Amino acid sequence: MSNPSPHEAAGLPNPANDDLSLGKLPVWNLADLYAAPDAPEVSRDFRRAEEAAKTFAASFRGRVEEIASAPDGGDVLASMIETYETIEDLLGRLISYAGLLYAGNNVDPVRAKFYGDTQERVTAISTELLFFTLELNRIEDSVMARALESPALAHYEPWLRDLRAMRPYQLSDEIETLLHEKSVSGHGAWSRLFDETMARIGFEIDGERLPLEGALHRLSDRDPAMRKRAAHALSAVFAENASLFTLITNTLAKDKEIEDRKRGFTDIAQSRHIANRVEPEVVDALTTAVREAHPRLSHRYYAMKAKWLGVEKLEYWDRNAPLPETDDEVVSWDRARDTVLEAYGGFTPEMARIASTFFEKGWIDAPLRPGKASGAFAHPTVPSAHPYVLLNYQGKTRDVMTLAHELGHGVHQVLAAKQGALMADTPLTLAETASVFGEMLTFRKLLAGASDPARRKAMLAGKVEDMLNTVVRQIAFYTFERRVHEARRAGELTSEDIGRIWMDVQGESLGPAIHLGEGYEHYWCYISHFIHSPFYVYAYAFGDCLVNSLYAVYERAPEGFAERYMQMLAAGGTLRHKELLAPFGLDASDPAFWQRGLSVIERFIDELETL
Repeated sequence: MSNPSPHEAAGLPNPANDDLSLGKLPVWNLADLYAAPDAPEVSRDFRRAEEAAKTFAASFRGRVEEIASAPDGGDVLASMIETYETIEDLLGRLISYAGLLYAGNNVDPVRAKFYGDTQERVTAISTELLFFTLELNRIEDSVMARALESPALAHYEPWLRDLRAMRPYQLSDEIETLLHEKSVSGHGAWSRLFDETMARIGFEIDGERLPLEGALHRLSDRDPAMRKRAAHALSAVFAENASLFTLITNTLAKDKEIEDRKRGFTDIAQSRHIANRVEPEVVDALTTAVREAHPRLSHRYYAMKAKWLGVEKLEYWDRNAPLPETDDEVVSWDRARDTVLEAYGGFTPEMARIASTFFEKGWIDAPLRPGKASGAFAHPTVPSAHPYVLLNYQGKTRDVMTLAHELGHGVHQVLAAKQGALMADTPLTLAETASVFGEMLTFRKLLAGASDPARRKAMLAGKVEDMLNTVVRQIAFYTFERRVHEARRAGELTSEDIGRIWMDVQGESLGPAIHLGEGYEHYWCYISHFIHSPFYVYAYAFGDCLVNSLYAVYERAPEGFAERYMQMLAAGGTLRHKELLAPFGLDASDPAFWQRGLSVIERFIDELETL
């Protein structure tokens, strides 16, 4: 390949905006990672990683427990972990680049091949290193406690603590190695099939072929007939592909069940709870609190919305319909950027300063394009580089909130990077804190400027809907996943089986004011979290309720709050939720904690009733 432009290196066409009202939308420049897939630095870093991994394995395989037991074992282990961390950072840079390149265009065969080849090479190299974590977990607790008396090793204590949480469920080295190597042809391959299928399928609406994001966007169109046509187009294509999505779901659920059974997990979500460093009873308390609140929240709100729209029941495609009071203003990119940065700066200038670098240095990819990954995300890459944000920006107020959400992740990732490659990552339950807090800051700023009652009502309704989508909908997703995985243990599920579970759970969560008509039974198909990260979804509800409680603390006592908040984000993955929330007087293990978070949504609905 010849040297490409920054846009081509990112796997993107040179940008051209068809909708001039949005302004010039940015595309990211991945050159901070690598200049191009065939850049000499890519081959160089693969060689460096391979050589370093082989040297590390040759020096220490089979000796970790012996080294830990030596008088200077703690210091030597710390040095070993530091070397391991350096290799992990290098591998993370390579796979991050390939993944971001692929996200820019899932259907480009050249980029898909580069992504697949990179996955295979990174997996092969990391297989050489797998012995290290397995042997660390075989060290007796008493031996590890003595080694941790070394200040150098104590630095890595949070990582060791989280690593050793899997100690009771660790299998033999041979099986662990097999599972690791087969991940590329197992879960990874099925996930990639899902992504590429979603990127390739199109939705015909009024003679125009749209990608998934464009079709979903039509569900919030002002015209009810357009919403209905979009909903039918979505359900028709989902139905056409349901057999494939059903096969993927069945395969991955069975794959997970086999591994869970071999490891000895007693609950289908246990591995996710361990990874999230959260106690199962905390998640159960959250789930119970949300489900008990359905009548006060979603059922009540959607009944109000049906009256506002002049119908007895909302059709499922009207769930996110704009209210009559909602204006059709398109928010330009420049205005969206200024709104979010001003909201962040009003909280603390440091937060705005970090967020502004994403705009200034080409760390954001915003336009909607065929082949581009759907949704939005902030990818932390590795501490030696910086995060990147992907959006599909279409100028709605919700898109502004999505920008605020992903930039919250980005700020969090920048602050946590100082913890290093092994401890920068935050558990999913806490990873959503900064993103949802960023949304809340932005919403509060917009609401403060809304003096017109009609505009205030529309804004409050939009926020309530976003919160219901984040809390009620995501817990419903979690409930759906649990039921699917439990049912799969008795045998393969048909598309109809999965559709029935979906409709039951959605009906329970959304309430009687929404008519879940024919076609909606297929809408489980497109939720990528079910494929990529089973049981991830409760983290959104966790984060939203947590932020509601945090924000209440901020409103009551703003003095010094921003400093404590930024310190919390900078801790990365070094602290558990109890330790992180203690400075704010909050405790997620207290059942009342979740009620406080849900009461914020309830108060917004109360205000809407008065308007």
